[in-house]
Amino acid sequence: MENAIEVNNLVKDFGSLRAVDNVSFTVRRGEVLGFLGPNGAGKSTTMKMITGFLEPTRGTVSLCGHDVREEPIAAKRVLGYLPEGAPAYGEMTPRSFLNFIADIRGLKGSNRKERIDDVVKKIHIEGVMEQPIETLSKGFKRRVGMAQAILHDPEVLIMDEPTDGLDPNQKHEVRTLIKEMAKDKAIIISTHILEEVDAVCDRAIIIAKGKLLFDGTPTELIAKSKYHNAVALVMNTGQCEAARMVLLDLPSVLSVEIEELPAGLSQLLIIPKDGQSIVATISDLAHEKGWEISQLMVETGRIDEVFRDVTIGAPDKLTEEEHLT
Repeated sequence: MENAIEVNNLVKDFGSLRAVDNVSFTVRRGEVLGFLGPNGAGKSTTMKMITGFLEPTRGTVSLCGHDVREEPIAAKRVLGYLPEGAPAYGEMTPRSFLNFIADIRGLKGSNRKERIDDVVKKIHIEGVMEQPIETLSKGFKRRVGMAQAILHDPEVLIMDEPTDGLDPNQKHEVRTLIKEMAKDKAIIISTHILEEVDAVCDRAIIIAKGKLLFDGTPTELIAKSKYHNAVALVMNTGQCEAARMVLLDLPSVLSVEIEELPAGLSQLLIIPKDGQSIVATISDLAHEKGWEISQLMVETGRIDEVFRDVTIGAPDKLTEEEHLT
């Protein structure tokens, strides 16, 4: 698939502070990229440079073949942008605001009405169309912001915290909408909600201290967890210590964690070496030893643990070989 977004060696300095340090990546049509990082990592700064709202110190950005600095108008025509906080004119109603955006985007005639009606229905803001935006809840303000971002049906969609302030049902609706729109768009989502990556993203990027530290699929990301393919056994507490010693003798087992549960039960979490699959080995061993197992589960991994490992203590300088790709 064609690259709709190309970011090459992007750098942004604020005086002596380097907020973004030599970041490069691409996004294809039909792809949703999750942009992750701790607070102050450089996510919003990078997105503002991609959208042309902030000029880079060095580097280039291309949207559908249009250089953002050399062809700013053409680049913005193919772009939909939901900024952090979903800023809007508070005294306007959603109806007047969307008509204002339609004027800016050059939407006219029946197409204009169809697009407004379509996004209002998709974003579910029919009930607040005549209220001043400043009186709306945070969740509805976020929805109005998303409506303006997709009003002109852009080829590239960039959203900073699109589900911020939404309740669980609203988050589900927005995630479903993103997946539907991704069929023919290139989408970047900046988020601090790690579950969002697994829910809607095809790829994930992690940035910290302005540097790109990971670029891969959610599956590749979660496979970096030490709990990837870990096996949890629930058994009688009295058997646990003896079982733990037997399990630690297995060459494929790195460690065993024990957690006490109610009703005289405990859970053994068996962590494999190098993320290898050990469930068959553990199941066979439990049968051979006659352990009374009330539950056996396999973990895929813990994305929050990977996120901490990648971002905490990130070095100030990385060589190309040290990037976690």
